[in-house]
Amino acid sequence: MCRLLWLRAEHPVDVSVHLAHFARLCQESTEYQGHGWGCASLVEDQWRLHHSLSPIWEDDLTIFGETRLFLAHARSAFRDEGIAIENNMPFTQADEVFIFNGELNGVRIREEGRIGAEKIFNYTRRFSHQGPLAGLKKSVEVMEKRTRYIRALNFIIATPERSLLATVYNENPGYFQMQRTSVGGLDVVCSEQYPVGGSWQPIENRTVIEL
Repeated sequence: MCRLLWLRAEHPVDVSVHLAHFARLCQESTEYQGHGWGCASLVEDQWRLHHSLSPIWEDDLTIFGETRLFLAHARSAFRDEGIAIENNMPFTQADEVFIFNGELNGVRIREEGRIGAEKIFNYTRRFSHQGPLAGLKKSVEVMEKRTRYIRALNFIIATPERSLLATVYNENPGYFQMQRTSVGGLDVVCSEQYPVGGSWQPIENRTVIEL
């Protein structure tokens, strides 16, 4: 299953240090995270995207500079299938970016998308008329009801104005539980803890929140 990183800062920060830590935890993960990676960096209110089929720990992580909002995703492809640059997150629609990890079995939902993660992203927009957070809560509720078994359903959707997180898992909390810390005007959410100078707190299972 993939690894996720999100950070937001009051003032622009150099993300290379965070990416170095993220790359290390991906390389040392109990599941292979080398099917490519991607990131989205907010620069002058526009998303600057990067996608690569190289493992994150083999890429140059010093080129992304400073930003106030940043998301990264390292991919572990389901059954080692669909390894293609267009399947690497973050996915984008309009001003939204999306990163996901997890596995759903027996999903009874019809939705467009090349792979399961893209179908989930598209489905989260079904209830957008209810408002960003309420609509997301509704989409997660329906996905739970219409899925035979959710191993994990973790994702973050960000726009320049807001970031939303959903986390649901039914096994292996040591792997799937998301972690969060805040220190010195910097807010970080990650699949695993890494040295950042603050105290990490686990995000409770079945949480849907605005970060």
